[in-house]
Amino acid sequence: MKKPTLLVLAAGMGSRYGALKQMDGVGPAGEAILDYSVYDAVRAGFGKVVFVIRHSFADDFRAVFNAGRFGGRIEVDYVFQELDYLPAGMTVPEGRTKPWGTNHAVMMGAKAIDGPFAAINADDFYGRDAFAKIGGFLRPAEGHRGEYCMVGYRLANTLSEHGSVSRGVCEVDSEGYLRSMVERTAISRTADGQIEYEADGKHFPLDDDTVVSMNFFGFTPDYFMHSYDFFETFYRENRENMRSEFYIPLMVNRLVNSGEASMKVLPTDSQWFGVTYKEDKPEVEARIRALIAAGEYPEKLWK
Repeated sequence: MKKPTLLVLAAGMGSRYGALKQMDGVGPAGEAILDYSVYDAVRAGFGKVVFVIRHSFADDFRAVFNAGRFGGRIEVDYVFQELDYLPAGMTVPEGRTKPWGTNHAVMMGAKAIDGPFAAINADDFYGRDAFAKIGGFLRPAEGHRGEYCMVGYRLANTLSEHGSVSRGVCEVDSEGYLRSMVERTAISRTADGQIEYEADGKHFPLDDDTVVSMNFFGFTPDYFMHSYDFFETFYRENRENMRSEFYIPLMVNRLVNSGEASMKVLPTDSQWFGVTYKEDKPEVEARIRALIAAGEYPEKLWK
C-alpha cells in the first residue's frame, strides 16, 4: 500500500501579514503552523511532503523546511509556482501580476506526485483528527480514479474573533458526498449569537453545524489531468480578467457536477485556526500552547 503525499501550498507572499507567514514561528521551539501539519501527516501515515514555493524565497525556505528538520520521518520535495508556469501555447497576459490561484498551485505538484495526495494551505492549522480522517481515506486509494475526499468542518469551529471570514459552504447528500460548494463571504457571528453571511447588501443566517471547506482535499493523480485539461478553458474564458483565479473549488464543482468524480466529505470536530494578519499571531500561539498542555503535541515537536 503506497503512503499518501501531503502537498503544501506555500507560494503565498503574505502581503497582508507583512512577512512570509508560512515560515513564522508560533510554537515553543519556533515551529511554524505547517510544522504541526507535517507532524500530523506523519502520524496519519503520509510518506512524503511536497512544498509548492516560489524561486524568490526558495533558498530560505529550503534551509528551514528540509528533511533534517523533520528528523527523517518523511520524504521532502519542492516544486515551484510562478506566473509564467503555464501549459504549452499559453502566455501571461500583459499587465497580469496576480497568481493563477490554488488549483494552479496544485497543478505544479504533478511532477513530484504519483499516488494519492492531500492538498492543504501552509498557514492553516487543521488538527490531528482531520489528518487521521483524510489519511484513512487515501491510504487504500492507490489505483483509484475520480474518488476524492475533503475534510468538512463545522462552521462554528472556523470563525475568527478579529473579523468576518469567507468559507466554502458545502451541500452534502445523505450518503456524505458533496453536491456543491459555494463561496460565502463576510461570515461572522452577530451580538445575539447568530452566524450570518452578507450578499448583495443583505444578511442571511447560517447554522453553527453548517459544513464548510477549509481547503483540505484528498485526490488521486488523475486530478492533475483534469486540472490541466480544464485550465485551458479557464484561461480562454478569463485571459483578460486580471483578477481571475483558478481555485480548487472551481475544479471540484465542475468534476462533481459533470459526474466525472465524487467527493466524499469527511466530518471532523477539529478546530481550525490560521494567520492572516500579524494580530492573529498571539491567539495562534495561545491555541498551540493549549494543545500542548492537553497532550496533543510535544512541547518540542521534532526533538
